[in-house]
Amino acid sequence: MKKNTNTKKIAGLLILVLLIIAAALIFMGKKDKGPAYKTVSVSTGSIMSSITATGTVNPVTTVLVGTQVSGTIKSINADFNSVVRKGQLLALIDPTTFDAQLSEAQANYFSAKANLDKAIATEVDAKRTMGRNKKLISENLIAQSDFDTSETNYETAAASVEAAKGQVAQTLAAMKFAETNVKNTRIISPVNGTVVARNVDVGQTVAASFQTPTLFSVAQDLKKMQIDTSVDEADIGNVKTGQDVEFTVDAYPDTTFKGKVTQVRINPTIVQNVVTYDVVIGVDNKDLLLKPGMTANVEVITAVKKGVLRVPNAALRFRLPGYEATAKGRKGGPGVWVLEQGKPERVTVKPGLTDGNYTEVTSGELEQGDTVIVEALGKSKDKASFGHGPRMF
Repeated sequence: MKKNTNTKKIAGLLILVLLIIAAALIFMGKKDKGPAYKTVSVSTGSIMSSITATGTVNPVTTVLVGTQVSGTIKSINADFNSVVRKGQLLALIDPTTFDAQLSEAQANYFSAKANLDKAIATEVDAKRTMGRNKKLISENLIAQSDFDTSETNYETAAASVEAAKGQVAQTLAAMKFAETNVKNTRIISPVNGTVVARNVDVGQTVAASFQTPTLFSVAQDLKKMQIDTSVDEADIGNVKTGQDVEFTVDAYPDTTFKGKVTQVRINPTIVQNVVTYDVVIGVDNKDLLLKPGMTANVEVITAVKKGVLRVPNAALRFRLPGYEATAKGRKGGPGVWVLEQGKPERVTVKPGLTDGNYTEVTSGELEQGDTVIVEALGKSKDKASFGHGPRMF
């Protein structure tokens, strides 16, 4: 019985020793394959450089229709989204008061004209009297004082005529002013377009004492829109009139609209020491999908190159661990790491245009199809750590 037990112990020890030897051989037999890298092939393609901004969709021309007279809105002939023509009646302010003022001005004008006629008649009579007295004074038939009086009466009558003429002109101006006020009670559309805003209702009183109130906003042509964007001062130097623009709006997130830069305004906007400039983008809105006030996410295309050699930006950002410490004497400048026979080698390149994902390579030793490193996936373990495997046991 004791012999069987010893045999089993010996067999167990042999198995354990064999397992330990096998494990040691496996660990010691592993070869160091070196660090693993994520690589991408150098390719040719298109690179588009752009500037992003946000803006607001607006009609090219929006006319604010107001009133020059105060009063109560009597009727409204146009509503939101109404298509109107130039000269069309939009609203009417109660003209009763202004009609009365016009009648008064007309009466004053007619009275002034009658006074003028009366003054002219008086002047003619005074002139005849002075003429008779002049003949009589030459024959010494009347006193000099009588002639002087007749002469004075004539001059006074002539002055009264001039004053009456001035009164006529004054009352005529007042009558025309009253006529203009009556005319201004009719709110007329100044352009062909679409009513985008109506700010009054029937019965509402409008006051034009200090400033002209806006009654309607009329967009002249909604088929031609513009986007007013704010571009940072760091990017404004790359924006030029005529550049292509792509943009999206939240209402149609899957649709990319196109436009062109029509104006780069030089007037700066400064908010909390941040300087921006207004860039106007012209947009064709023939389908009437874009509506005033929509927020546009704009991408101004500043440059496009096709068929150029390019590398991922991650390749330019990659740094081989320990390279900086041993880089004395090596050629500096921008570069990428390529795998040659499984080992990383640094290649200096001259970068060009970039779109944020890829960068153009304008010169260097790279060729299409070369493999560049973009990321290190892990580090190899030191072989020395396996040289004394059995000591673990």
